[in-house]
Amino acid sequence: MRINDCTGQGLVRTGALEPIGRSLAKLWRVSPMISLLLTLVIGAALSAFINNTPVVVLLLPILISVSLRTNRSPAGVLMPMGFATLIGGMCTTIGTSTNLLVVSVAADLGVEKFSMFDFILPASIASIVGITYLWLIAPHIVSERDTPLANSSPRIFLAQLHISEESRCVAKTLAEIIKLTGGTMKVERIQRGENTYLSLLPDVEIKAGDRIYVRDTPKDLKEFEEVLEATLFSNNEPISEQDLYSTSQQQLAEIVVSQGSPLDNMTLSRLRFRERYQLIPLALHHGGKKVENLYSGVREVWLRTGDIILVQGKSKAIAKLKRSGELLILDSTENLPHSAKAPLALWIMIGIVLTAAIGVLPIAISAVCGVLLMIICSCLTWREATQALSAPIILIVVASLAIGSALVKTGGTEYLASLFVYSTDGASVPVILSGLMLLMALLTNVVSNNAAAVIGTPVAVSIAAQLAQPAAPFILAVLFGANMSYITPMAYKTNLLVMNAGGYKFIDFVKVGTPLTILMWLTYSWLLPFIYIL
Repeated sequence: MRINDCTGQGLVRTGALEPIGRSLAKLWRVSPMISLLLTLVIGAALSAFINNTPVVVLLLPILISVSLRTNRSPAGVLMPMGFATLIGGMCTTIGTSTNLLVVSVAADLGVEKFSMFDFILPASIASIVGITYLWLIAPHIVSERDTPLANSSPRIFLAQLHISEESRCVAKTLAEIIKLTGGTMKVERIQRGENTYLSLLPDVEIKAGDRIYVRDTPKDLKEFEEVLEATLFSNNEPISEQDLYSTSQQQLAEIVVSQGSPLDNMTLSRLRFRERYQLIPLALHHGGKKVENLYSGVREVWLRTGDIILVQGKSKAIAKLKRSGELLILDSTENLPHSAKAPLALWIMIGIVLTAAIGVLPIAISAVCGVLLMIICSCLTWREATQALSAPIILIVVASLAIGSALVKTGGTEYLASLFVYSTDGASVPVILSGLMLLMALLTNVVSNNAAAVIGTPVAVSIAAQLAQPAAPFILAVLFGANMSYITPMAYKTNLLVMNAGGYKFIDFVKVGTPLTILMWLTYSWLLPFIYIL
């Protein structure tokens, strides 16, 4: 069921969606309002057929770049875009892993299996309602806030002060040399010899040959060099004044930790980040909080999906990394990764969808074949394919299936269904249906959406049987409710991606997601009884 993540990863690696991204970037310059609507619609449409993570990965750098170029905060567009992909994922059986789980579990319980487009009518109508809200109302709910890239303050430069025999620092303590700079110099570490690093104690005595690592603006670094009679170095090469002030040489960028990224479930030190990418990490947004001083314990922090690393490096290094597609880069440019394999990856994805849609092969088989084709054709490597498969999510799905199976075999689903029917005694069928969907919507924002779906589906089938009603609308109530992951950032992995990229707080998801959840719930509460019961 997670194979769709691999095919989506193939589209990202090869840049198969690059033409769409480039066209959207051009449209944003013409009319931001119309472009936002098109972005939401295209994001939703793509997510109906592929996992929404690669769609978000495609659109994030475009929206960040356009926002920076037009001097607008990205906060007003990133969250609506993320939610639009979740809404679009409800339209087909392969849109999300939640949909696949619900359909699969229902089929195992003897319910007629849903085909790919069986519930596209109610999902499309509700999508129109949801996207209209995200287009016209949501951007005005979240307040503007700055991102690290929008900061126009002087760039911070990491450098080494090499202490020679003639330097004023020789035989002075660390406290004394800091005093010489007026107390403004911030020392990060002191290196003596090849592998010896001194403790940053005030009484540490500086000797000739020591290297003092400092991070500051170009102006301050040159002042330190002159006052201390030292020599500025970076990466063991002397720094000239021209290098320091050359804006073309140094650039800031944000690297987003996405699922399947080499950074996911990894530390900066283990990955040898600086040596591998020739980029200097300046700050880390981890768990929604900004963490600095990367030479302390932060280099050992285990990164997870949604974390963002603010880096600085040469423009060429950032451009090269961006073209490779290995990491998700957010900077002030609109260049997207692209390779000669992009058309092939796109055709493979289309083949997966078509064979499943017309019933030639089950989606599980066609998706596996598609991944194998991408690997054989070098659109993906085995390593990239395995990175796209999240072990924790697979374990959650397996555990949820086990719990659902146990509930069915022990009669737990019938008991829970009886409790639900009893608690809604006297209510009409549409009200019971609406209540079940609301329960799933609340549950999915607290626990895993897949867990909510797997547990809720057999309960829905049992409720339908006790009410002598068709099972389809109750199953769809679980499917749609379990996909309403809007209220909390931890409800879905793409929420975490846009959270840090847009500088959002937990309360922002509550403000935007709660009205959207209510709106979608009310819409489906009317559509499902109207289409399937009345």
